[in-house]
Amino acid sequence: MQVFHTESKIIITCNKRLSPYLQQEVEALGYEPTRVFNTGVELQGTVTDTIPLNLNLRCGSQVLYLLKAFIANDPAELYNELVTIEWEKLIDFAGYFSVTSNVNNEHILTPLFANVKVKDAIVDRIKSIKGIRPNSGPEVNKTVVHLYWQDNRAEIFLDTSGETLAKHSYRKIPGKAPMLEALATSTIMATNWDRKSTFINPMCGSGTLAIEAALLATDKYPGLFRMNYGFMHLSGYDETVFFAERRALKDKAKKETSFKIIATDISADAVDVARKNAKTAGVEHLIDFAVCDFEETDVPAEPGIVMFNPEYGERLGVHTKLEMTYKRVGDFLKKKCLGYRGYVFTGNPDLAKKIGLRAARKIEFYNGKLDCRLFEYELYQGSKREPKPEN
Repeated sequence: MQVFHTESKIIITCNKRLSPYLQQEVEALGYEPTRVFNTGVELQGTVTDTIPLNLNLRCGSQVLYLLKAFIANDPAELYNELVTIEWEKLIDFAGYFSVTSNVNNEHILTPLFANVKVKDAIVDRIKSIKGIRPNSGPEVNKTVVHLYWQDNRAEIFLDTSGETLAKHSYRKIPGKAPMLEALATSTIMATNWDRKSTFINPMCGSGTLAIEAALLATDKYPGLFRMNYGFMHLSGYDETVFFAERRALKDKAKKETSFKIIATDISADAVDVARKNAKTAGVEHLIDFAVCDFEETDVPAEPGIVMFNPEYGERLGVHTKLEMTYKRVGDFLKKKCLGYRGYVFTGNPDLAKKIGLRAARKIEFYNGKLDCRLFEYELYQGSKREPKPEN
């Protein structure tokens, strides 16, 4: 089974509402999506094609390669189909594999039962041919097999990513209520920032927005921070393809920028965490960190964007206190950020009203299961309307 050279359906999953930004990335790599849906992008390719996808994508979660699609009404039919796959040509019989799933079938009360049926089919097949059974368990750091089973339609995939791509591997200290790296990148992409003008992130927390902005501006991709993927543990893997792609990423990355990225927080601990995370990502020297109230953030004359991700009252803070904070954010944008475009990411529309500015756009996102918006504010130097001619 030459999956590294045989074309099949590839599904790249992502968090809900991130697929437009994932699509942009996929197309920028030269791939042509055949379908885009709310939680992913579909295309055709080989497992070899999944290598640059895994190393380059910032907004995706898993890169799945289809092995087989079939009809299965119940667990017995699922097993009977799966045991016909040549697993002994995919998985090292002395190795390790894990199973993940997305299941909605009337015979399955818990996804763990479906996972066990997949595991049994793989183990039984390999044992019958090789006389030895591979190890299996919950860790997704080796070979990963994914089952998608809705009603009677089943698809079995190789998860070529393993650990999720949505975490970019540089954030060793998460900080308080951190934004997922894939979400942070997507919100920045949604601003249409040109990646060569000022980027300001007051209330920076653990620094994810500022760090992702620096990585975007310098063409540093997540593959530079990671050395283990699911595709590496498949039979037939050629490491020269991986190392050639990784070398190309290193050669493409820039070391400096010609503009300022500014990150501030009133918490010295938060700034310390942000600085350490930036150092791990190799961009600490590109970000001006400062401990201060957001109203004291330095705003250079050369405009760009200013981006807030304040608390929004679901888990942190007191609501009445946050109302005043959001009003102050609005005042800061109006008074200190003229000429910039302002952005506030929040899951609380009532608090957003306290900003006191009319949003030019409201861009939909999810943070986990929480419905969120990225509010865009055009901060004109003067009135947007043309002055009336004098009589």
